[in-house]
Amino acid sequence: MRIERCTHETLDDLVALRWELWPEAPIETHRTEAADDLSVPDRAVAFIVWDQDGVAVGFAEASLRRDYVNGCETSPVAFLEGIYVRAEQRKRGIARRLIQAVESWGKEKGCSEFASDADIGNDVSQRMHAALGFEETERVVFFRKPL
Repeated sequence: MRIERCTHETLDDLVALRWELWPEAPIETHRTEAADDLSVPDRAVAFIVWDQDGVAVGFAEASLRRDYVNGCETSPVAFLEGIYVRAEQRKRGIARRLIQAVESWGKEKGCSEFASDADIGNDVSQRMHAALGFEETERVVFFRKPL
């Protein structure tokens, strides 16, 4: 397994993996968002993991959040925006290695806290976060009302 920071040369791999995780968004939206993040390396990062055959099998994206982050006391905070490992590659420590890469990036950027979130109904994601060393800080339900 090889983990590297995403570049413009590996953008297509990242876009394909993002679309697997979030298929409700058009692939061009993923391309635009990922390219935007690449253009500001001090604000965001993406790491991709390739298997022994050179096939991209997972990614992690993170950003620096300077606004309030639920459960955190410092700023900036390294924030995990997304993590994904293809189903057939799970339970092999890949997510842990991706998290370690993001943690190193966050420390380089002066962060002392690393945060994330998961949908309240996504038990799989919540268990993964716990297994990777995250601790739950609070639960929130968001509301909206059209005007």
